Amino acid sequence: MHLSAAMPIGDDQTAALDLGSLARDYADGTRTPSDVIAAVRALIAGRGDDGTWIHVASADALAEAARQVEARRRAGETLPLYGVPFAVKDNIDVAGMPTTAACPAFAYTPDVSAKAVARLVAAGAIVVGKTNMDQFATGLVGVRSPYGIPRNPFNPEFVVGGSSSGSALAVATGEVSFALGTDTAGSGRIPAAFNNIVGLKPSRGVISTTGVVPACRSLDCVSTFAATVEDAALISQLMRGFDPADPSSRPEADSIRFAPEPLPRAFRFGIPAVGDRDFRGDTQASHAFDAAIAHCARLGGTPTFIDMTPFREAGALLYGGPFVAERLEAAGGLLRSQPEQLLPVLRIILEDARRHDAGAAFQVQTHLRLLQRRIAPIWSGVDFLLLPTAPTLPRIADVERDPLGQNAALGVYANFVNLLDLAALAVPAGFRNDHLPAGVTLVGPWGSDARLAGFGSLLHRATSTRIGATHWALPAAPQETAVVTNGAHLLPIAVIGAHLTGEPLNHQLTSVGGKLLRACKTSPRYRLFALPGTTPAKPGMVRTSDGSGTAIDVEVWGLPAAAFGPFVERIPSPLCVGKVELEDG
Repeated sequence: MHLSAAMPIGDDQTAALDLGSLARDYADGTRTPSDVIAAVRALIAGRGDDGTWIHVASADALAEAARQVEARRRAGETLPLYGVPFAVKDNIDVAGMPTTAACPAFAYTPDVSAKAVARLVAAGAIVVGKTNMDQFATGLVGVRSPYGIPRNPFNPEFVVGGSSSGSALAVATGEVSFALGTDTAGSGRIPAAFNNIVGLKPSRGVISTTGVVPACRSLDCVSTFAATVEDAALISQLMRGFDPADPSSRPEADSIRFAPEPLPRAFRFGIPAVGDRDFRGDTQASHAFDAAIAHCARLGGTPTFIDMTPFREAGALLYGGPFVAERLEAAGGLLRSQPEQLLPVLRIILEDARRHDAGAAFQVQTHLRLLQRRIAPIWSGVDFLLLPTAPTLPRIADVERDPLGQNAALGVYANFVNLLDLAALAVPAGFRNDHLPAGVTLVGPWGSDARLAGFGSLLHRATSTRIGATHWALPAAPQETAVVTNGAHLLPIAVIGAHLTGEPLNHQLTSVGGKLLRACKTSPRYRLFALPGTTPAKPGMVRTSDGSGTAIDVEVWGLPAAAFGPFVERIPSPLCVGKVELEDG
């Protein structure tokens, strides 16, 4: 099952917007941010009001944003997302743009961007606009919006998934390089599966939710939609970090990495037993999942059956328990004062939320802690769980006939993830025989984001050839996601600081085919100095003459010979390339 089985859409003359393609074009002068932003604005205008966007910045505002980022680069700023266009789900604040949460009566215009958005803009990315969503992020279907119903790019009779509907569609149709969504019960994964793109739901508390309209505050995450796992990982890495203003933020956030880890030659992955799978009668979805299992096995994996009972028990607590009462935090005021401003299906859900009491909330928390203990032993026997992202892909007409039932069905493999404090990564897994996309999700314990990325990148490229619903070819995997072998025919480079795996300048190695050979230390004869006048601050490593130094952590990367010169040219003075003695001499 490969993307070639489906019919790509869109203008095949437009250039690809994945991060690697943009970086190469900017480096050789083929394109500029001004060129790209103008083309993006024209593409959005040409597609018309198709339910993707709620607000798009004006052509003048976007042109000015591109000029500003170009000026920042000329001034010497290091911008890992230089000139990268992105979209933001309309429950995440962007300074100067209205936030509606898909409810016009709720709208306000913030003066300050959400923390996650601000970090991306600081890295050089450009906000194109705000995307459509299920109202107040309540839904997995993508049709619960007064701003129009977006339609699946592979067959307009089908849903795009929600609640981050517009964000996923904007990436799938090549209108932006990446988009931010939110994920409470699957909203950052199900739309990815339905649109043939990557959806990264991070470990909770790693990316700040300050500036996000809450759906269920105790479960919400900021998620990323992108063309590749590597793109989603870099974006998430740049957003991560402890935020004392966010009560769910964790101090460990500063050390969590997202860049794909090198993979073992053999691994084990957990799957539900055949009799324990739920596809709601969708044989196409069932066959697609079997194909994904077979692909994982060919890549060196051994499938292991796992008991889904505790996961199902956790998922049932989301809408059948007091967590639904948390949804009153953002929308409760409107429910009391202007209920007619809410969509009918939202009113039904929120009215039901009023019946839960505080005692039930405490009981659910206790139940969840016990379920977390029950699943903990699973991780000692498998590297990750491989699950269908959704059991089926419904038609819009089916959702309109049964809005609550169809929505509930989609969450069977997704609802439990945040409740059980897990990490998850949704990746494309080829196409069904009816030419609709199939997707799977890799699930692991909190903090396993980099491990999931390594496996997810390999599986994505084993099953897919194109990005989203575009004509753009899926780029080859960077070398570090493959099994680490010897470094023959590669020039070894020892790097520190911002070039390390997961750090802002690591893409300068990966984008030219660099391969991570090993992590190690220098001999104990070096010292690090913070260099003045560099932004962000960079470390300079100096060999001591009196033997008073220490061993410094480094990574050794192999660079193709042709990439060595361009890499060195990008190193700003006073930094340089020289010889270094490692711990093994």
